[in-house]
Amino acid sequence: MIASWIAALTVVGLIMLALALYAPDKPRDALAAAYPGDYRLVDGVRLRLRDSGPRDAPALILLHGLGSSLDTWEPWAQALSAHYRVVRFDLPGFALTGPDPSGDYSDARTVRIVAGLMDGLGIARASLIGNSLGGRIAWTFAAQYPERVAKLVLISPDGFASPGFAYDKAPDIPLIMRAMPYIAPRGLLKANFAAAYANPQALRDDTVTRYRDLMLAPGVRAAILSRMEQTVLHDPVPTLARITAPTLLLWGEADAMIPISNAAEYQRAIAHARLVRLPALGHVPFEEDPVRALVPVVQFLAEP
Repeated sequence: MIASWIAALTVVGLIMLALALYAPDKPRDALAAAYPGDYRLVDGVRLRLRDSGPRDAPALILLHGLGSSLDTWEPWAQALSAHYRVVRFDLPGFALTGPDPSGDYSDARTVRIVAGLMDGLGIARASLIGNSLGGRIAWTFAAQYPERVAKLVLISPDGFASPGFAYDKAPDIPLIMRAMPYIAPRGLLKANFAAAYANPQALRDDTVTRYRDLMLAPGVRAAILSRMEQTVLHDPVPTLARITAPTLLLWGEADAMIPISNAAEYQRAIAHARLVRLPALGHVPFEEDPVRALVPVVQFLAEP
């Protein structure tokens, strides 16, 4: 009898915990009002984007990382738009672009979306700036379309397998991640976002709110999980070796998510890749210290 009561109380407790953590999607209209942008249909995906700066200036395309959005680039976009055409968008499966109707979140699909967006905007050639997942998309695009990439800026790019992980193997998704479509506790999310900063105190409350809001956009959490399930890393060296664009590697020395030691692998694989180290900065230096982190990028882009 006592064991039955304990079991019943445990079940009730788990149900109450699940109800406490449950977070439904937020209405799209409310999010679109709070986080404005323009929209363009590319290969069946309604992309949320912002296109700023002179239309006849050299073009820059900014690609964000996992769980992020075009808003992560706001300080850089404002500064760069004085001299460049700056295009940034929510990658398929994220923020207000939302789920890809095809259900395909492979890198090949995302690269096609980038090419299609450039075609639709009349951009024949651009410099690509990508962080983390966006960095992997950027260097994959640069290898596949070398004639369309003027310069390449990779900020803590993803691509090399971490120690203990293998190439050509489906990922093991932790159980807690599989609950992501149903929960979004602010405290846990804030701790995850803070891990991307060398100085967690630099993470502002409004930034946490933005990340959480856009993760609660309809269907986004399930789409992020689908992208993670579909991500199978392959040895990147043969692809990286095809890159011909001048390449800047920008890396926070205190990056706890993708270590700066990976930069040496990129430098071996990409001809003439240059590394700039950012002391006391983490995985998203354009958020943590946008002014300091932008200096080497502006210098690199201005070089003939």
